[in-house]
Amino acid sequence: MVPVFNEEEKKFLADVERFVADCVLPNTREWEKDTFPPDIWKQTAKLGITSCVLKKEMGGRGYSCATYADMCRIIARGDPALAMNVAAINALCVAHFEHFANDEQREKYLRGVLSGDIPLSWGLTEPDAGSDARRVQSFATPIEDKPGYFRLNGQKMFITNGGFAKLFIIIARVSDTELSAFLMEKDQPGFEDLGRIPTTGVSASYTLKFNMNDCIGWHTPGTFEQVIGLLYQGRVGIGGMALGIAEKALELGIEYSKQREQFGMTLSRMQSVQNMIADSAMQVEAARLLVHKAAWMHDQGMPIVKEASYAKLFASEAARDTTNRMLQIHGGRGMTFDYLIEKLWRDAKLTEIGEGASEIQRLVIAKALLK
Repeated sequence: MVPVFNEEEKKFLADVERFVADCVLPNTREWEKDTFPPDIWKQTAKLGITSCVLKKEMGGRGYSCATYADMCRIIARGDPALAMNVAAINALCVAHFEHFANDEQREKYLRGVLSGDIPLSWGLTEPDAGSDARRVQSFATPIEDKPGYFRLNGQKMFITNGGFAKLFIIIARVSDTELSAFLMEKDQPGFEDLGRIPTTGVSASYTLKFNMNDCIGWHTPGTFEQVIGLLYQGRVGIGGMALGIAEKALELGIEYSKQREQFGMTLSRMQSVQNMIADSAMQVEAARLLVHKAAWMHDQGMPIVKEASYAKLFASEAARDTTNRMLQIHGGRGMTFDYLIEKLWRDAKLTEIGEGASEIQRLVIAKALLK
């Protein structure tokens, strides 16, 4: 289950590492003050970052889920907010085009998606619908003289990359009991931007709240259960993101402990500090194995409902625990903006909430074991 990358995937991951070292990590603090640069999706598209898992015959890279997870890990070591957006764009948005869009929809949009000219966003969450996705109240009404087109009404919030997106995949209700998915362009009269939602962590992500007032949506085939099934690969990506945060935090904590002296010795020689480092290293390694296993199973065509939850849940809590311990090692300095550890500490929290909160992951695991 240890990932085996082919030569093309190895080169791709090496390119991602260089991109992170040269363009992402040096700017992560600056991006946090506002957001990513305007051309970020063209930059990532050029490298194949936003089409990592899309089939080659559709213009994507066709890489494995293991490659996708490792890409998310690498990017998170430089900027977790960018990793979160990349994870969602691949697993929820681009994958939606692969599995549910029809030929006409792909013909109209996919070239722009792959070039980065049409940034994407996935619109599920609403004021009353978060973990309980079936509480979505946005409603889709068929347009009688335009088969396949619907009028969308409702409100969405906490929409990742919503500020950049030109095209949304909207989850809306088609009846009292059924939900489905629609392609909706932002640039239309019925779209009402209600403003960016500031967040404590991953704040570079342009998270949006908006109203839909008779917006035109283009229906994509697929049941609600099928569409929501994309979350499983997405959770592997968030697991990779969490793993990257934990790895970087551990690296920073070890480095600081070797430099900082107290009571006539470096912190690294103190048993209490050694225990924090050892516990964190153990969690990071276990998280890595769980992410690898879920990705490997997905690549084998096996169901990963439970395994994706294992990976996402454990890795997110490993990120939480590791950033907390490594900040403790930094002491008061760790609470200042002069040290990156405080940013990782804040960013890690999102991994316990996004793409299914930890409580939901435990419910999924228990349900699978008790059926």
